[in-house]
Amino acid sequence: MIDPHVTIEPSILYFGTPVVLISTQNEDGTANLAPMSSAWWLGWRCMLGLQTASKTPQNMIRTGQCVLNLASPAQADAVNKLARLTGTQTIPELKQRLGYSYEPHKFEVAGLTPIASQTVAPPRVLECPVQLEAVVMMRHGIMDDDPQVQGLISAFEVRITRVHVHPDLLMQGHENRIDPAKWQPLIMNFQKLYGVSSNEIVPSRLAEIEEQHYRMPDVDLAREAIALAARD
Repeated sequence: MIDPHVTIEPSILYFGTPVVLISTQNEDGTANLAPMSSAWWLGWRCMLGLQTASKTPQNMIRTGQCVLNLASPAQADAVNKLARLTGTQTIPELKQRLGYSYEPHKFEVAGLTPIASQTVAPPRVLECPVQLEAVVMMRHGIMDDDPQVQGLISAFEVRITRVHVHPDLLMQGHENRIDPAKWQPLIMNFQKLYGVSSNEIVPSRLAEIEEQHYRMPDVDLAREAIALAARD
């Protein structure tokens, strides 16, 4: 058999991940908002890959909180407006080379609306169809085996404490299930923005498993925290 593939060395391996607008709280209590797309979920946990020195991860390290606002294609223009802005007044050399500029009022620049969260201090983004309040559980160094990169990139493990979705995304007849045919995430694919199709290619065998079987203890932990806060 002849292998039709070619061997290449691309500078990045960005094969497509959802765009997330992370909101965090600055030292003075104002909000920072930053787009990113190195994110993946498992249960009610999420892993976020970020440049450690940037404002968003620094706020997360300091406060232990954030909100993951998931963008749809309707927020593509807002994402572009935020794409090369930073909340760090002293811009790191790398970001200077990439053309970033300092902007303390990111919600206003992007034309987005901050609304109060229920379990964390950073605000949610009203326009985003999905908003996940979260607390930081752990930070892991990425590429720490390379002295040239050590300390520059971190993977943050966050635990979701509250899930907010637009009701149009819910599966008919279910209070707690999102219909994948209705949820259309904005995808970053090799630095370009794409939507996804609402057409299921083939029926998925995994979809035959009831979602309830994947439920993790973090869901109950989030409920307990809400109940405790209500009593206080």
